[in-house]
Amino acid sequence: MSTSKTIAFITLFLATTLFASCNAAANATTKPLFPAILIFGDSTVDTGNNNYPLNIFRATHFPYGIDLPDHKANGRFSNGKLIPDILAGKFNIKQFVPPFLQPNLSDQEIVTGVCFASAGSGYDDLTSLSTQAIPVSEQPKMFRNYIARLKSIVGDKKAMEIINNALVVISAGTNDMVLNFYTIPTRRLEFPFISGYHEFILKRLYGFIGELYSLGARNIAIAGLPPIGCLPIQMTAKFRNIFRFCLEQENKDSVVYNQKLQKLLPQIQSSHTGSKIFYADIYNPIFDMMQNPSKYGFTETKRGCCGTGFLETSFMCNVFSPSCPNHAEFLFFDSIHPSEATYNYIGDLLDTQILLLFHLYSNSVTKNYFENLVKALENGLAGVDSHAACSSKSTGCSSKTRVKGKGSSRTG
Repeated sequence: MSTSKTIAFITLFLATTLFASCNAAANATTKPLFPAILIFGDSTVDTGNNNYPLNIFRATHFPYGIDLPDHKANGRFSNGKLIPDILAGKFNIKQFVPPFLQPNLSDQEIVTGVCFASAGSGYDDLTSLSTQAIPVSEQPKMFRNYIARLKSIVGDKKAMEIINNALVVISAGTNDMVLNFYTIPTRRLEFPFISGYHEFILKRLYGFIGELYSLGARNIAIAGLPPIGCLPIQMTAKFRNIFRFCLEQENKDSVVYNQKLQKLLPQIQSSHTGSKIFYADIYNPIFDMMQNPSKYGFTETKRGCCGTGFLETSFMCNVFSPSCPNHAEFLFFDSIHPSEATYNYIGDLLDTQILLLFHLYSNSVTKNYFENLVKALENGLAGVDSHAACSSKSTGCSSKTRVKGKGSSRTG
């Protein structure tokens, strides 16, 4: 293991341990880290907006939702919860994030956040023409309507406080690549090389983030692309049903896009004062699941649980499509979308990442502790003396740290 990876691992381990011990001692009634959660994007995070009005690309029928508490399909493209639900639960906001277009949303649902995502959408408006989805570019219109209702419930000042402190999650881009460049190469007429299309998509994303920021969003997590070449439907398109391997070039394209995205996000953050904009890695967790399925309890990674698992998704995955009995052993539930088990693993990783960024690092003392710790590890110090105490009245930790080495000592 390289030195940088070792440092990252040790720091992450100690940070997670420190937070866990502090959190356990904290009062059980501590308010959530985020007052609300707001979701934008495509089917990976759409909790049911495509039900209103009914859209051809929807998941309102069995076997979707089979592992939800009521075992009923409600628009989520999986057998159970999606990332928005998982994160909302982990941050003690609520157990399920409702779609904004759902009729008769309660005031409490509005106050704690909703989903604006639409299955089949993308950053490129052309994507939605074939799927009848709500383009990502039009989702801020719903956000504006949401803000108006939120203000009517809690008042202007409180509403903006909620939005400023809410966790905003954006997940899109896969449909753009699959529908406009790989399967139906419409955009290749304009962008002969995918690098040009990447730049086009990232420019659209830049503008989208700017619009959300102008409406008050400050804490924004942006998902990269998954290993698109490992989606069952992509393998089927290339190899049919005989040989099933991840498409190396499509995966390479995803990696390049993600690298560009990670390079762009700090630039976006620096130009939007007071924002925290960070990258949510989807590629590496899913690719590792493909490479090491037994580590995650998976027995099948190259086809979905629904039907044959080669092509079925949306209306093709239905009551007449026999599904596997062991949903948790499949990486994918249909030919495109991950199973709840997969989302749970990714949710755990994002939970840790977000906690480190927004909770631990927000405390100046803890910030100094980790800065000194990383420096100590980089310098190969023999030891680090530390003392951390948790207050039972708050989620914060007071920490006194003395780092010894190379003739210097620092106290945080």
